[in-house]
Amino acid sequence: MIPLKDDAPRITTPYVTYFLLVSNILVFFFELSVARTGQLNGFMMQFGIVPAKISVLLGHGGVVPHAMVSHLGMRYVGWADVLLPVVTSMFLHGGWWHVISNMWALWIFGDNVEDHLGHGLYLLFYLLSGIIGALVHIVFNLNSTLPTVGASGAIAGVMGAYFVLFPSARVLTLVPFFFVFFLWLPAWIFVGYWFLVQFLSGAAMAIASTSNSSGVAVWAHVGGFIAGIALIKLFPSRPRRYRYYGL
Repeated sequence: MIPLKDDAPRITTPYVTYFLLVSNILVFFFELSVARTGQLNGFMMQFGIVPAKISVLLGHGGVVPHAMVSHLGMRYVGWADVLLPVVTSMFLHGGWWHVISNMWALWIFGDNVEDHLGHGLYLLFYLLSGIIGALVHIVFNLNSTLPTVGASGAIAGVMGAYFVLFPSARVLTLVPFFFVFFLWLPAWIFVGYWFLVQFLSGAAMAIASTSNSSGVAVWAHVGGFIAGIALIKLFPSRPRRYRYYGL
């Protein structure tokens, strides 16, 4: 299912959402320029999340085991190599579809959450959701040498907040099922279905005891979504001038 637009009203201009959209797109074009130099893999290994770096840092005193040298491209791992990518990875993407789908979801759901929180708190909320999502991904993939990038954890947090704040808002959804259908779905159904798919995908991988070789950080989605639900209940809302959707 592909969301096209929602009908939840807002009264403020979502400057932070616009800033995040532009930042992610500009960084993606920078990635394309790096790719033309043949150095994209190293760039992603440095600024994407590589869970194995944490395993190395905690279990081997920062020295990369010989078996991982070729994968990580380094012989020593410091705290900066672990902490910095938790933030930088949120502004990197693995391809056109990755960045378009993430930015489209942010465009649809982010403005209303920013309207509810206010600009400063919304930016803090976005970053915290992404960080928590990244940490959950790391926990479930401690030995992975595959770099993970994308704003999905932070955007999952935005969707979790939207799920709480605007459950009765409607989302115009494209549903490809033999034929293409356009349906107005309640937000709680659309967002709830999205979360269920992420959770079941993560659970299936955990049961199969397989690493996330697909490169899709489903546990970052799950962690970010749950973080968004929790944080939106903790963060104060800005003064309201209209009533938002609710059950």
